[in-house]
Amino acid sequence: MKWNEIFNADQIPSFEDIRAYIGDATPIWDELLSYIEETYKSKPQLDYSKCAAQPGWNVKYKKSSKSLCTLYPMPGYFIALVVVGTKEENEVELAIDAGRFSDYVKELYQNTAFSAMGRWLMIEVKHKEILNDIKGLIEIRVKSR
Repeated sequence: MKWNEIFNADQIPSFEDIRAYIGDATPIWDELLSYIEETYKSKPQLDYSKCAAQPGWNVKYKKSSKSLCTLYPMPGYFIALVVVGTKEENEVELAIDAGRFSDYVKELYQNTAFSAMGRWLMIEVKHKEILNDIKGLIEIRVKSR
Protein backbone atom coordinates (compact mmCIF):
# COMPACT_ATOMS: atom_id res chain seq x y z
CA MET A 1 0.00 0.00 0.00
CA LYS A 2 1.22 3.50 -0.83
CA TRP A 3 2.47 5.79 1.94
CA ASN A 4 -0.13 8.48 1.20
CA GLU A 5 -2.90 5.86 1.40
CA ILE A 6 -1.74 4.61 4.80
CA PHE A 7 -1.32 8.12 6.23
CA ASN A 8 -3.58 10.71 4.66
CA ALA A 9 -3.48 14.44 5.43
CA ASP A 10 -5.44 13.90 8.67
CA GLN A 11 -3.28 11.02 9.94
CA ILE A 12 0.15 12.20 11.00
CA PRO A 13 2.68 9.35 11.11
CA SER A 14 5.12 8.95 13.96
CA PHE A 15 8.83 8.49 13.32
CA GLU A 16 8.33 4.86 14.34
CA ASP A 17 5.66 4.55 11.61
CA ILE A 18 8.15 5.91 9.10
CA ARG A 19 10.88 3.56 10.27
CA ALA A 20 8.52 0.57 10.01
CA TYR A 21 7.50 1.56 6.47
CA ILE A 22 11.05 1.97 5.15
CA GLY A 23 12.02 -1.35 6.73
CA ASP A 24 15.54 -2.50 5.84
CA ALA A 25 16.62 1.08 5.10
CA THR A 26 16.04 2.11 8.73
CA PRO A 27 19.74 2.05 9.74
CA ILE A 28 20.60 4.31 6.79
CA TRP A 29 17.64 6.60 7.63
CA ASP A 30 18.73 6.84 11.27
CA GLU A 31 22.32 7.60 10.30
CA LEU A 32 21.28 10.39 7.92
CA LEU A 33 18.91 11.96 10.45
CA SER A 34 21.55 11.85 13.19
CA TYR A 35 24.13 13.37 10.85
CA ILE A 36 21.87 16.28 9.82
CA GLU A 37 20.67 16.97 13.35
CA GLU A 38 24.16 16.86 14.89
CA THR A 39 26.08 18.61 12.10
CA TYR A 40 23.59 21.34 11.22
CA LYS A 41 21.61 21.55 14.47
CA SER A 42 18.46 21.15 12.41
CA LYS A 43 15.28 19.51 13.65
CA PRO A 44 13.01 17.39 11.43
CA GLN A 45 9.75 18.91 10.30
CA LEU A 46 6.89 16.65 9.20
CA ASP A 47 5.05 18.08 6.23
CA TYR A 48 2.19 16.86 4.08
CA SER A 49 2.55 17.35 0.35
CA LYS A 50 -0.25 17.17 -2.21
CA CYS A 51 2.33 17.23 -5.02
CA ALA A 52 1.39 14.68 -7.65
CA ALA A 53 5.01 13.57 -8.07
CA GLN A 54 5.48 12.53 -4.42
CA PRO A 55 2.30 12.94 -2.38
CA GLY A 56 2.03 12.27 1.34
CA TRP A 57 3.97 12.95 4.51
CA ASN A 58 7.66 13.78 4.26
CA VAL A 59 10.42 14.99 6.56
CA LYS A 60 12.07 18.34 5.84
CA TYR A 61 15.33 19.69 7.18
CA LYS A 62 16.23 23.38 6.98
CA LYS A 63 19.12 25.50 8.19
CA SER A 64 17.80 29.00 8.84
CA SER A 65 15.43 29.37 5.89
CA LYS A 66 17.47 27.25 3.48
CA SER A 67 16.30 23.74 2.64
CA LEU A 68 18.90 21.06 3.32
CA CYS A 69 16.84 18.12 2.08
CA THR A 70 13.40 16.55 2.09
CA LEU A 71 13.00 12.85 2.82
CA TYR A 72 10.20 10.72 1.40
CA PRO A 73 9.42 7.29 2.91
CA MET A 74 9.11 4.47 0.39
CA PRO A 75 8.50 0.74 0.95
CA GLY A 76 11.93 -0.61 1.88
CA TYR A 77 13.88 2.60 1.16
CA PHE A 78 13.52 6.38 1.08
CA ILE A 79 14.09 9.23 -1.34
CA ALA A 80 16.22 12.24 -0.43
CA LEU A 81 15.42 15.38 -2.40
CA VAL A 82 18.39 17.73 -2.55
CA VAL A 83 18.08 20.84 -4.69
CA VAL A 84 21.20 22.04 -6.48
CA GLY A 85 20.63 25.74 -7.05
CA THR A 86 22.45 28.18 -9.28
CA LYS A 87 24.92 29.04 -6.48
CA GLU A 88 25.84 25.38 -5.96
CA GLU A 89 25.88 24.20 -9.57
CA ASN A 90 29.54 24.95 -10.34
CA GLU A 91 30.85 23.37 -7.12
CA VAL A 92 28.71 20.26 -7.61
CA GLU A 93 29.95 19.87 -11.17
CA LEU A 94 33.57 20.22 -10.03
CA ALA A 95 32.97 17.59 -7.33
CA ILE A 96 31.39 15.26 -9.90
CA ASP A 97 34.37 15.72 -12.23
CA ALA A 98 36.72 14.99 -9.33
CA GLY A 99 34.95 11.69 -8.68
CA ARG A 100 33.54 12.80 -5.31
CA PHE A 101 30.06 11.46 -6.06
CA SER A 102 28.89 7.98 -7.03
CA ASP A 103 28.13 7.09 -10.64
CA TYR A 104 24.45 6.93 -9.65
CA VAL A 105 24.34 10.54 -8.40
CA LYS A 106 26.53 11.71 -11.30
CA GLU A 107 24.10 10.18 -13.80
CA LEU A 108 21.07 11.47 -11.89
CA TYR A 109 22.54 14.99 -11.88
CA GLN A 110 23.33 14.87 -15.60
CA ASN A 111 19.84 13.58 -16.44
CA THR A 112 17.97 16.11 -14.27
CA ALA A 113 17.03 19.25 -16.15
CA PHE A 114 17.97 22.61 -14.65
CA SER A 115 15.02 24.91 -14.03
CA ALA A 116 14.73 28.39 -12.56
CA MET A 117 14.64 26.70 -9.14
CA GLY A 118 17.69 24.51 -9.76
CA ARG A 119 18.11 20.77 -10.26
CA TRP A 120 15.81 18.76 -8.03
CA LEU A 121 17.70 15.54 -7.36
CA MET A 122 15.36 12.79 -6.16
CA ILE A 123 17.97 10.37 -4.81
CA GLU A 124 16.76 6.85 -4.05
CA VAL A 125 18.50 5.71 -0.88
CA LYS A 126 18.64 1.94 -0.93
CA HIS A 127 22.30 1.47 0.02
CA LYS A 128 24.54 3.10 2.60
CA GLU A 129 27.03 4.21 -0.08
CA ILE A 130 24.60 6.92 -1.19
CA LEU A 131 24.77 8.61 2.22
CA ASN A 132 28.13 10.21 1.45
CA ASP A 133 26.65 11.69 -1.72
CA ILE A 134 23.76 13.24 0.19
CA LYS A 135 26.08 14.55 2.90
CA GLY A 136 28.35 16.07 0.24
CA LEU A 137 25.47 17.76 -1.57
CA ILE A 138 24.09 19.20 1.68
CA GLU A 139 27.55 20.43 2.65
CA ILE A 140 27.80 22.30 -0.66
CA ARG A 141 24.34 23.82 -0.12
CA VAL A 142 25.27 25.10 3.33
CA LYS A 143 28.65 26.50 2.21
CA SER A 144 27.03 28.43 -0.64
CA ARG A 145 25.30 30.83 1.76
